Amino acid sequence: MSAVSTFTEQGQLAIDVHSLSKSYGGRAVVDKVELQVAKGRICGFLGPNGSGKTTTIRMLCGLLTPDAGAGTCLGLDIIKPAEQIKRQVGYMTQKFGLYDDLSIRQNLDFVARLFELPSRKNAVDQSLERLGLTARQHQLAGSLSGGWKQRLALAACLIHEPRLLLLDEPTAGVDPKARRDFWDQIHLLADQGITVLVSTHYMDEAERCHELVYIAYGKILARGTEQEIIRDSKLKVWTVQGEQLGSLLAPLKSAPGVLSVAAFGNAVHVAGLDEALVLQALDSISSKAAIQISASAVNLEDVFISLIASAPDNFSKDELRQKVGA
Repeated sequence: MSAVSTFTEQGQLAIDVHSLSKSYGGRAVVDKVELQVAKGRICGFLGPNGSGKTTTIRMLCGLLTPDAGAGTCLGLDIIKPAEQIKRQVGYMTQKFGLYDDLSIRQNLDFVARLFELPSRKNAVDQSLERLGLTARQHQLAGSLSGGWKQRLALAACLIHEPRLLLLDEPTAGVDPKARRDFWDQIHLLADQGITVLVSTHYMDEAERCHELVYIAYGKILARGTEQEIIRDSKLKVWTVQGEQLGSLLAPLKSAPGVLSVAAFGNAVHVAGLDEALVLQALDSISSKAAIQISASAVNLEDVFISLIASAPDNFSKDELRQKVGA
């Protein structure tokens, strides 16, 4: 069963957009994106840097107008004036966007003023308590660690009680415990009926999402649950272990049928769709070193590395030279 049909059967869609497109300088940054997320679901939005995740998120919350496409966010048309959408969405940007020279409470009070909340003090008090910030409420935001800044940013997103959270790489640069605490909070919010679209580069975070969407070069390459994406990839993976594996990477990467070669600790994962071709590549290196080769279960990281390896780039040759400094 596809992710789209699963979403539809569960009732009202919080996000339902079709053929969403945005171009800059003649290059499609978002290219005919289809995205559906049901109420109360956590959807992981994955993809490499420059894949179109942030642009898509900004179109969903009314900060950017699509060049083409249509759809709704919380039942509201994303093309029409977006003030109603903005008041029902919490958007957490990649970089900390609050004021370093204001305290935690002052920052939250400022956000409450922007949303014209009728009882600002109560709203701020509740937001502080919800995210465990009460004891630090008078501390300047600029003096906070990454994890505490993250809590403050989430508190600011939630102060107006949104129905949808759009989180753009919210855990970048924070420690593992802060990341785990953050995700525990996200699941509590989803249990309360809040929908979450969260972009991330971390596979352990992807595994905590109800659904996943993978985008590269502006196009959706995969969608569904973790199990569905792994199953639909039809990928085959082998693990290579042994000494001097580094010298074997280059020939494996250039071998026919090999989609990806990635180091995982003291081993290397070799993935492809054509089992015969991949085994042929592995046979060619098996006698060059004392190595062991074994078939492995496919994981999300294997799938996503292979997807990006096979995806067509939307940069021109000149742009690619600039991108890599060639």
